[in-house]
Amino acid sequence: MMLWAIYDISDNKRRSKVAKLCKKYGLYRVQLSVFLGTIEPNQFDELYLASQQVIDESTDRVYLFPMTKKSFKQVRTLGKAFDKKLVTDQVRNLFL
Repeated sequence: MMLWAIYDISDNKRRSKVAKLCKKYGLYRVQLSVFLGTIEPNQFDELYLASQQVIDESTDRVYLFPMTKKSFKQVRTLGKAFDKKLVTDQVRNLFL
């Protein structure tokens, strides 16, 4: 499945840990606090549980949006959709 991971975490240490988790599970950074990639259902559950252990649920926000590849192909972007410094060829290929 395709997965968007989006977070709003004010603490630098916790934010870095969540970013590292996203990368560990093969997601690619598309903006400073947004990751995208393909993930297996069991990895989705693992990422959810691992993120839950890192964050402070009273202040932090983490959104994990799974999508089918078919629905992902319907995504449209406008303007400066991705930060070109962060986006890799792997992310661009997801949109092809």
